[in-house]
Amino acid sequence: MNHLTIHEIETISQMKAETAKKNLDNISRTDAYFSYFKKNPDIIWSFLASMVSRNGGWNMCDLEGHVFREILEPKTKKELFLTFERANWLIFHDVYPQLLVYQYSTKIKRPMFHLLPYFKCSEFIQKEWERYWKEGNRERLTTSLIINEQNVIHTPVIGHPIYKKRVFQSWIFNVQDWLHFSCVLFPTCGGELYGASVNGFKSLSKRINLGKRLARILTHPRLFPFFFEFADKTPHTGSRNDYEQYFKTKTNRNTPILRATFPIIEHNHYEYEDWSKNRVISPAWLYFQSRHRNPIHLTDWYYEKSNQLDLMLALHKTSHIKKI
Repeated sequence: MNHLTIHEIETISQMKAETAKKNLDNISRTDAYFSYFKKNPDIIWSFLASMVSRNGGWNMCDLEGHVFREILEPKTKKELFLTFERANWLIFHDVYPQLLVYQYSTKIKRPMFHLLPYFKCSEFIQKEWERYWKEGNRERLTTSLIINEQNVIHTPVIGHPIYKKRVFQSWIFNVQDWLHFSCVLFPTCGGELYGASVNGFKSLSKRINLGKRLARILTHPRLFPFFFEFADKTPHTGSRNDYEQYFKTKTNRNTPILRATFPIIEHNHYEYEDWSKNRVISPAWLYFQSRHRNPIHLTDWYYEKSNQLDLMLALHKTSHIKKI
């Protein structure tokens, strides 16, 4: 930090403190992303992150919902929760300082991206922020942030030997992946659901493609106001009742709220490596348009999957199979 002014050093310290404070749990992250978007509406990725983070919270609370509580052993549930939480935490730890640096730059009306290396951001994303400041291409910045954050979690989470063996090679994860139970949903206050399913979660390119598809859905001119209304009107609790309360037909699903269910996790900082120095950036990630192979309107799909989950629970109970 020899080349920084005292004010810049203090600014970095303040940004690190704010990031740590808001990186407490899934609820605080979700709220931070959405609050940021309302102040900086050109950063579409932040709204996307808040909606994806909501889904992360719902997935966490599903582990203690009426289906998986009966099927999964406490150890399995804990490992799945810690995987969701670790990925959530790492992304926020990496990206929130970037958002704060951009906000600071707009405030003082000059680029301050020379601060980004002090947060150990990848060289790839540093260049993309500088490009955005000059060119203002929102779609490219959104895509670049999707690429960066999926690469950030790829080695420490997806490729981590413990997570790989106990979670990503587990029976329950692969069944969920195959049946498309894991789906990113964008609800509306009218009780409709939109989104895309997560099939092939372990593939970096498939996760990036999913992020691009989700960004297209979220920013659809006709749908965007409905998604924003839901996010602005509905506090995030982690319970699927957040959006099921708007359904015209009530469901039997019962999922708890996150802060009454899971503890705050103290995370260890990992040995950081700049992914962009060791990984080839595929042209498809940046330049190829994502396409929707399946319908994006998922209300009927959701009811069908809920029924399948209930059937899976009933079969589990009648067959007296041990918990997984």
